[in-house]
Amino acid sequence: MAVNAILKPGASHGFYPQNVAPAPAALEWWLANLVGRLPSLKRCRDYRLNNIVREIDAAAEGLAGARERDLQVQLQSVREHLLRDGLQGKHIFRSFALVREISGRALNMRPFDVQLFGAWALVNGNMVEMATGEGKSLTSTLAAATAALAAIPVHVITTNEYLALRDAEEMRPLYAALGLSVSAIAEDMQDDAKRDAYQCDIVYCTNKQIAFDYLRDRLQMGNESGRAVAQFNAQHGAGKPLLRGLCFAIIDEADSVLIDEARTPLVITKEHKDLQQQQIYAQALAFARAMREKSDYAVLQREHRVTLSENGRDWLQHKTASMDGIWQGARRRQFVVQQALAALHLYQRDQHYLLRDGKVQIIDQNTGRVMADRAWEQGLQQMIECKEGCELSGQRETLARISYQRFFRRYLHLAGMSGTLQEVQRELWTIYRQRVICVPRHKASRLTSAPDRVYRRASDKWLAIVGRIKSMHESGRPLLIGTCSVADSELLSRVLSQHHLPHRVLNARQDHEEAAIVAAAGQGGSITVATNMAGRGTDIKLGPGVEELGGLAVIATERNDSQRIDRQLSGRAGRQGDPGSFEAILSLGDTLLHNYYPLWVRRFLGRCLSSNKALSPVLSRILIGLPQRSLQRQYRAVRRDLLKMDEQIGSLLAFTGRQE
Repeated sequence: MAVNAILKPGASHGFYPQNVAPAPAALEWWLANLVGRLPSLKRCRDYRLNNIVREIDAAAEGLAGARERDLQVQLQSVREHLLRDGLQGKHIFRSFALVREISGRALNMRPFDVQLFGAWALVNGNMVEMATGEGKSLTSTLAAATAALAAIPVHVITTNEYLALRDAEEMRPLYAALGLSVSAIAEDMQDDAKRDAYQCDIVYCTNKQIAFDYLRDRLQMGNESGRAVAQFNAQHGAGKPLLRGLCFAIIDEADSVLIDEARTPLVITKEHKDLQQQQIYAQALAFARAMREKSDYAVLQREHRVTLSENGRDWLQHKTASMDGIWQGARRRQFVVQQALAALHLYQRDQHYLLRDGKVQIIDQNTGRVMADRAWEQGLQQMIECKEGCELSGQRETLARISYQRFFRRYLHLAGMSGTLQEVQRELWTIYRQRVICVPRHKASRLTSAPDRVYRRASDKWLAIVGRIKSMHESGRPLLIGTCSVADSELLSRVLSQHHLPHRVLNARQDHEEAAIVAAAGQGGSITVATNMAGRGTDIKLGPGVEELGGLAVIATERNDSQRIDRQLSGRAGRQGDPGSFEAILSLGDTLLHNYYPLWVRRFLGRCLSSNKALSPVLSRILIGLPQRSLQRQYRAVRRDLLKMDEQIGSLLAFTGRQE
């Protein structure tokens, strides 16, 4: 498969390359959705793998015993061919052969055959599913280095800054040996430092950082009609953009970035204070606290929203009859009180947000990490700040916005990796035109999984979890216990302390200690309680003698909205052919089940159980599977609607001559 060679700034794409293809028509959407239902490319994977590796091995002939000087001569030759011809097959094979050899010398890590195949799929613009622990970071270096040798600016995008900084530093010796520059974008960088970092051949960054920096460039440069002016400014140092365009992206944990985080648009705002707003929020919260659930309002946990009843609207109208301002408009007063009800009943401290330094900071539900510079829209942020007694941040005026779907479709070349892509392969094709290629394991998996155990009450669940931790801790095995919220991780920590079980906690409060906690999590006898922070990108290495004991044991205390996120947690154990185990110990009161099943269903199931007995494995599997599938359908609809709205807004702004 040939790849377009012209993927860099120049005459073909201008000084700031990006894909500006129009949105597909309705018929194209329908056909894309149909094609996306077809099976992935698993049938021919072994044939392709064997052929790709054979070509690379042939290109590597004589490299194993070559001196450093001879390798540099070969490297210069490959670079010249890539610069002249672009990413053509025979040049890719030669590049992979050289990078593999130099990686073995510079990093003491020689890529396996499956990693070579995965990198080949990335260079050819695919989404690659590699099992957790199969070395995606090293796989990406083969593709990134090959593109960079062709003078294509490369962005390696991951889900959090810790992983971006870690991978850039770990792979720096390899890139230096190849004559390539590498940088990582940190949150606290000033614009001048960022601009210099983006000039490097390979840039590691988070999806949020790269998308916001792109929006800032758009605000500065305007629409494509302003390209000539922007080019003049760039050449003369006035208003020079941060990025060099959107040329070549490799997304680590692609399903998290392209699917899970794509339900919320990225918005750049300007803050302005409104002294009257604090009084309005306080009044709205007072009204919300005085209203009666079911009679005046309904909390729809499954849809994550609140609705006012006819009785509630009448009550609110009566209470605000003598008030002025927004309280005289029916829609406005109902909306602000609904936001107050949502702040009270749908957004909980230590689950959806933290209080840190007197500020409300949002917790990413997919990763368990704090998003310090994010804020909820339409007054919800201020309503929660008022609820918690914090100083209110200003109202925000939107300056620019874009969805992740629309942003990543603007890359000239897009590829990605994850351990969990098969479940979303249809959506990846429909939205991004990306095929999923499944790469076989380097070593057979030795991970064992036990059936889910669902108990009647939360107290029964925690007793069972502590009992299981005790018995496994006595054997000397390291344990990783996954929770879905900061509050649950701290609750379990208190229970373990009461039972005199030494442990460490990793959640959004301990994000600065992440590296040290993860480094110790695989040592014999260690107990680590973690939120979803430990679910992606964390390589827990086993300590001495742990393999003989059975490897890392992972226990989930709750199921997530998505089966993919559950698979990520289970994938922390049994990596690279190591032994390991996974089990989930749950209760009927868990958030997933509580929000999906009506009270009478949970009560009926509870009556069928004694206090120390769990549901049958078959019933547990059905009980968990139904809400997960329902929620994923709901989230798909949200992402589809967001993209359609984003395209409509983009078309409208383009018509009026304004930027996004």
